[in-house]
Amino acid sequence: MEAAFAEYLDEFARRDWETLDPDAVTDPVRVAVVGLGWFAREWALPGIERSAYTEATVVTDVDADAVETVAAEHGLTGVAPEAFRSGAVAEEYDAVYIATPNATHLEYVEAAAGQGKAVLCEKPLEATLDRARRLVSACRDADAPLMVGYRMQTDPAVRRLRDLLDAGVAGEVIGVHATMSQTMLGELGGDADQWRLDPDLSGGGALMDLGVYPLNTTRFVLGEDPVRVSGRTRSEHEAFADVDEHATFRLEFPGDVDALCTVSQNAQHASRLEVTGTDARLILDPAFYEREDRGFAVVRDGTRVDVDFDQVHQIEAEFAYFGHQLLAGEPFHPDGEHALTDMRALDGIYESAETGRPVDLGD
Repeated sequence: MEAAFAEYLDEFARRDWETLDPDAVTDPVRVAVVGLGWFAREWALPGIERSAYTEATVVTDVDADAVETVAAEHGLTGVAPEAFRSGAVAEEYDAVYIATPNATHLEYVEAAAGQGKAVLCEKPLEATLDRARRLVSACRDADAPLMVGYRMQTDPAVRRLRDLLDAGVAGEVIGVHATMSQTMLGELGGDADQWRLDPDLSGGGALMDLGVYPLNTTRFVLGEDPVRVSGRTRSEHEAFADVDEHATFRLEFPGDVDALCTVSQNAQHASRLEVTGTDARLILDPAFYEREDRGFAVVRDGTRVDVDFDQVHQIEAEFAYFGHQLLAGEPFHPDGEHALTDMRALDGIYESAETGRPVDLGD
């Protein structure tokens, strides 16, 4: 165990995917940002600017005032969505980042792919499995590179957890427990008139917005995809009348490994991922929120070791990877096909919640 720590926890924040010299980058990937909600303004744009491999050049949103304000603040070209979709300023960007409501991802991805641009699309891919498949097909048919915004996969804490599992530090993995919760209305300003509560735009509630984090992160660290899912959803408060307020789900992985997950849009703020093996437990807590430092601990034989490491700006790391892979001519790992596995799982969990029966995930 000590040897594994020395090898895999040394230089904890290292970028094991990086082959280019960031100081030598003179022509970073120019990015158009589609959607100027709080996440794009407070996290994505700063992340793009911090990355040596990317720079923002164009912004668009259905809110014309937001476009004008953000463009002026950052010195960018601001355009209306219609102008973006028509390709009016396509010569000003090489790639497109899409951070709009789930059910609008497809239209913007189709436009970007049609312009021959690389795409970084937020997760979940779309509001429904069918639309997600159409989105992936649009990029495949246009030969447009597609990466999906699983920022956990480029976070060093998650990558080191995966390294330790691969090195056998936990022994045989027995199970995973994960949770992610927030008081959404309080944390997002108390406004119930928002797209996350509209099933046509979101595709669902807590499961779609939060459940994708433990689902995808568990897949990533185990290096496996679930073969069967089951779940239960419920809503208690009026604001969540049309979407799931809380969700509990089980992911069954090869080798009889289960992940038990709970997510909620109306519970005390928390995020945690714990992998239990025959020899040790590996814990991320906090785990999933971009605005919180990640905690990393290993527990073995009653001894807990909390790892002190340099935190990274999760969104900067994600955009650095996106830009690096494009400049290096390398493929993305969290691509469209990878994201479709999540969409099939989410769809299966909702089906299970309706029928009360587990759902096998086929091709």
